[in-house]
Amino acid sequence: MLTDCLFSGNHRHGQRKIISNWSAERSAGIISNKMEGFSYTNIFETKGIEYLIIITFLLLIIPFWITINKRASVKKTVSRTAGNLSAGILKIPQGIFYSRNHTWAHLERSGKAIVGLDDFLIHATGDVRLTGLKEAGTYIIKGEQLALIEQDGKHLKIYSPVSGTITDTNTGLLENSEMLNEDPYGMGWVYKVKPTGWKTETSNYYLADDAVVWVKKELDRFKDFLANSVSRYSPETAIVVLQDGGEFCDNPLRELPDEVWQDFQKSFLN
Repeated sequence: MLTDCLFSGNHRHGQRKIISNWSAERSAGIISNKMEGFSYTNIFETKGIEYLIIITFLLLIIPFWITINKRASVKKTVSRTAGNLSAGILKIPQGIFYSRNHTWAHLERSGKAIVGLDDFLIHATGDVRLTGLKEAGTYIIKGEQLALIEQDGKHLKIYSPVSGTITDTNTGLLENSEMLNEDPYGMGWVYKVKPTGWKTETSNYYLADDAVVWVKKELDRFKDFLANSVSRYSPETAIVVLQDGGEFCDNPLRELPDEVWQDFQKSFLN
C-alpha cells in the first residue's frame, strides 16, 4: 500500500517534471520528440531580429546593385569607342598606293595587285562585315563596286581602285570579319587582281609620306564632317561620340544613324 502510494507519488512528480521541462523548452522555441528522433527549432522566435535586419539589408542592396549594373552597361557602351580618333592610331604602311575612296592597292612581284580597305575607314566605322564579294575570274573596272561593308543594318559601298581580272577572293572574310577589322593590310585583304592599267590608274594615288599627309588631312575633314552630322542628325549621341575636351572617339560612325553613313559615303567614298 505504502509502496503503491510512493510509486504513484513519484509517477505524478515525474509527470509534472516532464511537463514542466516541455513547457520550458516550448517557451524557448525548442520542441523535441525523442521517440521519433525529430528536433524542430523555430528560428524566428530565437533570432527574429537578426533575420529581419538581413532581409531589410537585402531589400536595400538589390536596387542599388541593379542601378550599378545599369551604369556599368552604359560605361561598357562608351568604352567600346574608348580612345581618341587621331592620326597616331592609324596604320599607314609604306609601299602601298592609297586611293581617295579609302581603298588601297599593292603590286606584288608576281604582277598581281592586292586590294583592300584602308585603316582610316575601319577606324571610322568600327567592326564591320563584308558582303557581296565578287568571284574569281570576274573582270572589274576602276570605280566599280567591289563589295559592301555592313553594320547593324547600315552599309557602305566599296569601289575598286584598279581595273583587271580578279584572280583570288578572300572568302575567309565572310566567316571571320575580325581579319578585316584587325588586320586590313594583312589577313584582311579583299581581292587579288591582275591589273590592266596599273601605272595609269595609280598615278594620282598617295604613297609613302604623301599618304601620311593625306590621311591627316582626311582625318581633319572627317572631324568637321562628324561635328556637323552629330548636331544635325543625332545630338543625343554626343555623349558617346565625343570624348573629354571635344575630341571624337574611335569608331564614331558606329553610334550614328544611317543618314550619317550615307553622307559619309558621298563625302569620302564616292
